[in-house]
Amino acid sequence: MNILLALIPISLALLGLAIYAFVWAVRKGQYDDLDTPALDILVDDEKPLPLANARRGHADR
Repeated sequence: MNILLALIPISLALLGLAIYAFVWAVRKGQYDDLDTPALDILVDDEKPLPLANARRGHADR
């Protein structure tokens, strides 16, 4: 029974911390654009490096 006297305030403090972190993230704009980062993986690079030049670390341009 005595453990409840410790666990209830700890859980309320963690709940308050989670709510604060969520409000901070919303105010800083973390949830403004949820679609673009998921679509970035589908965009191809302009020109991939040839395999031989990629091994040496430079490209002929």
